[in-house]
Amino acid sequence: MSAHQAEAVILRKWPVREADEIVSLFTRTHGRIRGVAKAAAKSRRRFGGALEPMTFVSASYVENPKQDLVRLDACEVIASPLSDPVSYPRAAALAFYAEVLEEAMPDHDPHEAVFRLVLAVLDQTRTSPVWMPVTYFALWITRLLGWMPSLTHCTVCGDPFGAQDAWFEAQSDGLVCRRHKQAGSRILSAASLLLARRIFQSPIAALAGEPWPASRAADLRLFATQALERHIERRLHSAAALQKLAA
Repeated sequence: MSAHQAEAVILRKWPVREADEIVSLFTRTHGRIRGVAKAAAKSRRRFGGALEPMTFVSASYVENPKQDLVRLDACEVIASPLSDPVSYPRAAALAFYAEVLEEAMPDHDPHEAVFRLVLAVLDQTRTSPVWMPVTYFALWITRLLGWMPSLTHCTVCGDPFGAQDAWFEAQSDGLVCRRHKQAGSRILSAASLLLARRIFQSPIAALAGEPWPASRAADLRLFATQALERHIERRLHSAAALQKLAA
C-alpha cells in the first residue's frame, strides 16, 4: 500500500453502508480516482464540508494496488464553492463542471492542463456571470481532450469561414459552410466563431470584464456541449439545466 497527499477537486459522493461515503475526486497528480471515506457522514473533524462537489481540497489517501477504491483518510479545504452564496445559475454551472469531469476524464490519468482549467473556471464562477466561465470551460475541455474540430474551415470542402457563419449537427463532428449544411443543422454565428478564437488565445481573466448575458455565445455552448455528449456517449443533464436557464 502507498500513501498519497494530492490537490484534488471533489466531483461526486454517494452513501454506502451506514455512515461511509464513496467519493470521486479529480486529482492533480493521479487523475480521477474513487475512494471510500469511512464514517464521512459522522466525522466532521476529518471531512466536515470538504466532500461537497467542486470543493478544492488537499486529499490524504492510501492506495492498495489490489483494490479499485482508495481509502480516503482526510480532506483539507483549500477553496469551497460554499464560501459564497450559491445562486441557482451558479449551482447549475458547478454541476456542469462536475458532470463533465466525472464522465469525460479517464481513471488514473493525470491531466495538468485540465486541472488548471478547472481551478481557473471555479475562481471566475465565484465572481463573474456564470455564462462566461461555463462557455470557457466547455470549449477548452473539448479542445484539451482532443475533441474540438476546426473552427476555421469547412470539414467538407475545406473553405475558410472567414467572417461567415458556420453550421453544425448534433450527431456529426465538425463545422460546415452554407453550401454543405444539411436540413436541421444549427447555425454558429460569425460572432461566436470569433469569440471562440479569442477564448483559445486569452486567459479567462481577460474576458471577465465583458457583458455576458445568457444569450451571448449560446450557440457556441450548444456546439461544445454536443461535441462532449457525442464522445462520452450520453446526455449531460446539467447542460440541459443550463440551457433551460438561458432560454
